[in-house]
Amino acid sequence: MTATPVRIAAVQMVSGPDVDANLRVAAELIAEAAAAGARLVALPEYFPLLSADETAKVRIRERDGDGPLQDFLRDSARRHGICVVGGTLPLAAGAAGKVRNSTLVYGADGERLARYDKIHLFGFRKGEERYDEAATIEAGSTPVVFDSPAGRTGLSVCYDLRFPELFRAMGELDLIILPAAFTHTTGQAHWEVLLRARAIENQCYVLAPAQGGRHPSGRVTWGHSMLIDPWGEVLACRAEGPGVVVAEVDPARIAAVRASLPALRHRCL
Repeated sequence: MTATPVRIAAVQMVSGPDVDANLRVAAELIAEAAAAGARLVALPEYFPLLSADETAKVRIRERDGDGPLQDFLRDSARRHGICVVGGTLPLAAGAAGKVRNSTLVYGADGERLARYDKIHLFGFRKGEERYDEAATIEAGSTPVVFDSPAGRTGLSVCYDLRFPELFRAMGELDLIILPAAFTHTTGQAHWEVLLRARAIENQCYVLAPAQGGRHPSGRVTWGHSMLIDPWGEVLACRAEGPGVVVAEVDPARIAAVRASLPALRHRCL
C-alpha cells in the first residue's frame, strides 16, 4: 500500500431497465469522481440493469472477457487513468438460464485486475416483499483479494456483508469493497451497523457503493453509500439519489488503530 493517503470514491445510482441510460449515468459519475481526485472508483451492484423482470439480466449476460459492459468498464478506467471496480454485471454461468453476478476490476491501463462472483445469494420474504436471487443467479465459491491503489483489497457483494467468515478468509486487508442493492427494509435495519462491524473487526476501510432510491419498477433501495474507517467511523455518506461519495484511505490510520488495539494479532481460533 502507498505510504500516503489515497482518495477513493463510491458511486451511487438508481438504475432502471434501460442499459444505455444507466451507462450514461455511470459514465458521468465516474468522471465526477475522477475529477475530484479519486484513484479508485467503485460502482454499485446491478449498475447496468435493475429491472422488475428478473430474467432481464440473463438476456444481457456476457461471456467472460467479451461484451459492451466489460468494454465500458475497461474504457472508463483507461480514459480517466483510474482503477474502476465495476459493481456487478451478469456474466454467463454454467447453469442454463442463470448468470454469475460478477464484480470486475480494471486498472488505470485498462487491464483487468480481478473478477469476483457473488458467493451468497439473497433470499428474503416479508409480506408481499420477496426476493430469490438463486432463481436466476449461480453462486460463486472463491474469495478474491487484489492489490488496488488503496492497498490489499477484498471484494464482496451485498448479501455477503452478513457473513463475516468470508472476510476473515481473505486475511489482513487494507480495504473491503462491497457494491450493493440493499432493500429499503433490510438496509434501514442493518446496512450501516453491519458495514461498521466489518470495518471494526477487520481493522480496515470499507467502501460501499449502493443503489439508492425508487426505481422505475417501484422497488426502493436503501442507498447510504459510504466509506468507513478502521475504527468504524463513517467518513462520508450519501443517503439517496445518484451521486458520488469521495474520501481518503490513510495507511497511517490503519497502522494507528492496529497498534493501539492489536485485535488481529490476538486472534487464537
